[in-house]
Amino acid sequence: MRSYLQYIILFIFLTSGLRLSAQDVPKVWDLKTAIDYAKEKNISINTLKLNTQTAEQDLIASKSAVLPNLTGNVSQALTNYKSGLQNTSGFGLSSDLTLYNGSYLRNDIKSKELNVQTANLSVEAAKNDITISITQAYLNILLARENITYVKDLLVTSEAQVKQSEQQFKFGTIAKKDLLQLQATYANDKYTLVTAQNTLQQNILTLKQLLQLPTDSPFEVRTTDTVQTSPALDNLASAQDKALKTRPEVKSGELNIQLQGVELAKAKATLRPTLSLGGSLNTGYSNNNLGSYSYQLNNSFYQNLGLTLSIPIFDRRVTKTNVAKANISIEQARLSLLDTKTTLTQNVERAYINVQNANSQYAAAQEQFTYTSEALRISNAALKEGTNNIVENLQQKNLYVQALQAFVQAKYTASLYTKIYNFYTGVPITN
Repeated sequence: MRSYLQYIILFIFLTSGLRLSAQDVPKVWDLKTAIDYAKEKNISINTLKLNTQTAEQDLIASKSAVLPNLTGNVSQALTNYKSGLQNTSGFGLSSDLTLYNGSYLRNDIKSKELNVQTANLSVEAAKNDITISITQAYLNILLARENITYVKDLLVTSEAQVKQSEQQFKFGTIAKKDLLQLQATYANDKYTLVTAQNTLQQNILTLKQLLQLPTDSPFEVRTTDTVQTSPALDNLASAQDKALKTRPEVKSGELNIQLQGVELAKAKATLRPTLSLGGSLNTGYSNNNLGSYSYQLNNSFYQNLGLTLSIPIFDRRVTKTNVAKANISIEQARLSLLDTKTTLTQNVERAYINVQNANSQYAAAQEQFTYTSEALRISNAALKEGTNNIVENLQQKNLYVQALQAFVQAKYTASLYTKIYNFYTGVPITN
């Protein structure tokens, strides 16, 4: 009975833990929530964070290398002589401290500190990448949702037109082919709505995968979310300058040059002598010696303290090879940084061009959408009054649908490119 109760308590504990972890996942998402969640929960980012922790442990070990060590030893030996067996025991403590090694240890600490900084910058770069991906996926959801709203309005109008034409057909005021055209248009609008809804679900799935959420997790985008298109905050030259000063990939490249310089200093340090201080305490006991156990331990107790100078003479060109390779690594790091800066400035310029084009397209699409919306409204009113034919109305509707799709797409494209461009300059994406 007791074991059964234990199982019940364990089950309640585990399930309550699952409920608590499930509560950590938001039910309703806005863009900031999605970005913050991804930065905290993303597997790749957390893997890089663990790499940072590993680098920090290496730094701790490097700092500890300048401290003296301490080793204890105990020996027990049994030796067979012609005169009989001899039992000996030995006890000791030994320690050594590196006094000078060509600044190798000091440079090794610098190297490990730079590795920690580089690892942290890798985390920041990964956060930047996931931020862009989340933003694009999130705006695609808003785009699809807004498109559904327009398509639903279009479907309501089509349904009303079909009902009106059915009544007109009964009274013989319109031909059968006109009714069929409106019914076909209504069916096509329903198909368009289903397609738009499927697109929304696919976009939601994409975002959930980026957030690494289970497929069956409830997911809802905040209904108040809208996009605001605004001009870029900085001109191209200013944006490129800010990107070069703030982006983690550039800082990481600069640190890498410093790191390779320190590695060169470490390689050169092995050419220099090493001076170390060592000491030991030892005592022992033998059953063949006269005297009691305590007497022998006290009588054989000795202390040792000394300096050791190690001078490298010939190491088969190992050090010279390491120095040459370190110099090569410095040049590689400089070229890598130059490539990073070139790529970054090109990306900023591309983003700038995208913003300019997207804003121009959005302005044109908005104007076109305004005109076609009004034209369709007039056409629908004329069709209802019988002063417009169905063919002309359908033509106007097709123009409206084309303008609608162009407008919605241009709106969210302009918003996305603006966010990306400003993000390069250090402006966070929050909404």
